Amino acid sequence: MFADVILPVPLDGLFTYSIPQQLTEQVRVGVRLLVPFGRSKAYVGIAAEIHNRAPEGYQIKDVLQVLDVKPVLLDSQLRLWRWISDYYMSPVGEVYKAALPSGLKAEDGYRPKTELYIRLTPQFDSEAALHVALNMLQRAPKQQSAFIDYLSLSSLLSSPTPSLSSRTSAPPRPRTPELTRDELLNAGHSLPVVNQLVKRGILEVYEREVGRLNHGGEPHLENIKPLSEAQQDAYNQVKFSFLKKNVTLLHGVTSSGKTEIYIHLIKNALEQKQQVLYLLPEIALTVQIMQRLQHVFGCRLGIYHSKYSDAERVEIWQKQLSACPYDVILGARSAVFLPFRNLGLVIIDEEHETSYKQQDPAPRYHARSAAIMLAQMLGAKTLLGTATPSAETYHHAKTGKYGYVPLFQRYKNIQLPEIQVVDIRDLQHRKMMNGPFSPLLLSTTREALERGDQVILFQNRRGYAPMLECKQCGWVPRCQHCDVSLTYHRHLNQLSCHYCGYTYQVPAECPACGCRDLLTRGYGTEKIEADVQDIFPEARIARMDLDTTRSRQAYERIIADFSAGRTNLLIGTQMISKGLDFDKVSVVGILNADSMLNQPDFRAFEHAFMMMSQVSGRAGRKGKRGQVILQTKTPDSPLIRQVVACDYTSFYRDLMQERSQFHYPPFVRLVYVYLKHRSDSLVEAAGLEMGRMLRQWFGARVLGPDKPAVAKVKSLSIRKLVLKLEIGLNMADVRRYLALAQQQMLHDKRYSSLQIYFDVDPL
Repeated sequence: MFADVILPVPLDGLFTYSIPQQLTEQVRVGVRLLVPFGRSKAYVGIAAEIHNRAPEGYQIKDVLQVLDVKPVLLDSQLRLWRWISDYYMSPVGEVYKAALPSGLKAEDGYRPKTELYIRLTPQFDSEAALHVALNMLQRAPKQQSAFIDYLSLSSLLSSPTPSLSSRTSAPPRPRTPELTRDELLNAGHSLPVVNQLVKRGILEVYEREVGRLNHGGEPHLENIKPLSEAQQDAYNQVKFSFLKKNVTLLHGVTSSGKTEIYIHLIKNALEQKQQVLYLLPEIALTVQIMQRLQHVFGCRLGIYHSKYSDAERVEIWQKQLSACPYDVILGARSAVFLPFRNLGLVIIDEEHETSYKQQDPAPRYHARSAAIMLAQMLGAKTLLGTATPSAETYHHAKTGKYGYVPLFQRYKNIQLPEIQVVDIRDLQHRKMMNGPFSPLLLSTTREALERGDQVILFQNRRGYAPMLECKQCGWVPRCQHCDVSLTYHRHLNQLSCHYCGYTYQVPAECPACGCRDLLTRGYGTEKIEADVQDIFPEARIARMDLDTTRSRQAYERIIADFSAGRTNLLIGTQMISKGLDFDKVSVVGILNADSMLNQPDFRAFEHAFMMMSQVSGRAGRKGKRGQVILQTKTPDSPLIRQVVACDYTSFYRDLMQERSQFHYPPFVRLVYVYLKHRSDSLVEAAGLEMGRMLRQWFGARVLGPDKPAVAKVKSLSIRKLVLKLEIGLNMADVRRYLALAQQQMLHDKRYSSLQIYFDVDPL
């Protein structure tokens, strides 16, 4: 017998191993196997197929060890892995690396969490023996006090008779409640005193696995709020749509109460004994949504994302394989890889968000597409929710591929925020700007803070300043490894590359001319924070960006403080635009809309419309109408007018006209082909050669090669080819030709160290 095994290596295909006779009964599809690889390495792989077809042409190695009694990977997960590998043109080993927690990819990588407990030794497990023990300890008052506290804390002192069984040959049963050693130490007793009780043979210490998962308390379905008339109508439409369509778009404006509809749909799924997967694009969002869901579903809710420790993720994975899995999983994109035995509903909130797309490393999958495919494989329904649908999703809804449910009424009929556009070009010309702040933004912010309201300022760039510049000669410090200028971080007093992460000391003088006057150019969130602190010294300011949210606790603290009013002015990047719900935010300031509009990307306007609409929706969510100050140098831009009018329909119509004219999604499918190498001349030659090769098969559908906007990252020069493929083209053939071109290039000795990879449906 042989096993085809998935290994966590970036190589195509499966690897076949012989199953020794003594392991034949243990090897099953989905179990982990320890197998040799190369001359000296061993990997933990996953058995993908068991068969009796002996491969030819090379020596077969034996499976070394079977690591599981039961599979850790379900058949449905294996099918999803293969689909992701095939569709996104990434080796299945890379899918394995992305999907499985690290503790399951190593032979001894996961260790259960244990805690030390204490109990009576067998010889003192009787009422008479307890009196003997107390007499023994009369001359050791500290030990006697600790022992009495142990009896009290473990409920043995108050009701000794039922708790103390007469001694038998069987080991004593665990106490209820069990007592940890730390509980006794926390009662005011030292470790040496407790150790003496152990040494005397009165108490014994034992280790027990306790797990790391938060059990969340009992479910309280009575906490579900009744739906408003508009929400109830949308809920009914979603249910009706699911009778005809597997995927439905819930197009609800900000603060329309989509989350409450989700909760009612989850309740309905649980009543039918089904599991639910609830995906969010940003870890920060899980903090607020988790509290709302736990309030209702309690211990039936599990949380899964990359800010959880690896051991926690292993335990959630194992719980989902157990007989009592979580009924509801809330998580970011990686949650799509968890085991589900009875999935009935997938909710993809803020479906438009680019965070759902994995960029690096491979596989470069889109969690929205993967979740829809998972639901299809398991016969589940998928609900996509957003106020600003992605162009592709809205197109699918309007052409009948997806169901469509509108919800354009805010909860409790609160008006959408008033958006006031400020022409900062004119104000700068008249020298009326205070740094990046217009007089209107400063006055509305001051009034809001004086009323006791909260303010959000949106600047989609972190750090203190995007670059330094020599005042005399114009020299700008750049990364040695990437084709970008360095961002100045004042708090750390260093320059940082936001592409490779490399940091540099801030130079004391210009290396080109010796001038010591180095100026900061532009504004990042850190500089906005410093300036706001100077202008509003009484404000309680928080900043939310990648630099301040490195840990799970940081996310939770920032959001909790702002929700509770401990801070009243929040400055942030796009993180703050993603569905956060704060009661007292009355003013939102968008400091520079043009930075989003001027990106060299065909999706720039789409992303800008979504981001500005979403961040505007944070204002006035409860109570009176909110106010948004949108600062721009192009106030007459059609896009700005559409954002002000909250006119998604007009925006979509203009976008589709442009996309159709220039052949972009959703009218074509895109595949980007990236080539990387340390030698710029070599990657240039390789790009030209691969372009010629692809044009033999795809003709004018191939564009490039060109340099991307950032043409060098981590010391590797980059070239990009673009394939525009009409809808209906056989994608299996496309993938086969692309793989063939990749193989032919890499088999050429000149390009043996060249990196070639594909980005399917890029964002």
